[in-house]
Amino acid sequence: MIQILPSISIIDGKLTRLKQGDYASETVYKDSPVDIARRFADCGVKKIHIVDLDGARKGTAINFHVLEDIVGHTKMEVDFSGGIATDGDISKAYEYGAASITASSLAVSNQKQFASWLVSYGREKITLGADAFQGKIAIKGWQKKTEIDLFEHIDYYHMRGLKYVKSTDVAKDGIQEGPNFEMYKEMVTRFKGIHVLASGGIRNIDDIKRLEDIGVKGVIFGRAYYEGNLTLKDLETFIAQYS
Repeated sequence: MIQILPSISIIDGKLTRLKQGDYASETVYKDSPVDIARRFADCGVKKIHIVDLDGARKGTAINFHVLEDIVGHTKMEVDFSGGIATDGDISKAYEYGAASITASSLAVSNQKQFASWLVSYGREKITLGADAFQGKIAIKGWQKKTEIDLFEHIDYYHMRGLKYVKSTDVAKDGIQEGPNFEMYKEMVTRFKGIHVLASGGIRNIDDIKRLEDIGVKGVIFGRAYYEGNLTLKDLETFIAQYS
């Protein structure tokens, strides 16, 4: 079964969604992150993805209290991302209850350090965030574009034992036009043994099923749920067929 990972993005402790990583396009939702997490847990979701948007923009993780609240009020595992840049950040994330972390910017600025994390913390607990705009890596909450080729970037860490990669086509994020299926198909084909987590553009259960057929191991979504296109009933029914 493809892993279902709802995304909870945080600015100032509040549930917030962006469109294509644009902080000027933020939508703040009235529901608390904990309330949303509980709903996902009730329909059978086992793990969620938290994005500390403040941390991603500032380069240091900030919203650990949200992580702590969700872990304290649900039994779900949490993958924490956004501004993870030091061993101290990772230690703090684990201290507040994270089961794993995703790092993006550090994997560009300090390849040696990120590669060392795969060894010191274990490849089950470290996910590479490899988000791209027009095939080139974007970092710092997608505010900074690079000239680094997406597939070359993944390959570098694939050769060093990487198991999990979360990848978003930035151009597809938050616009509800569907994910970049061809990009994920190429990843699955090229990187045997890597678990690809698709993020960005997910519209509905049909998109999730298609990604599963491609061989993607996990799917991360946000706006599709928050705008009512992907319901808790949809998720519950999908998850139940594998139980």
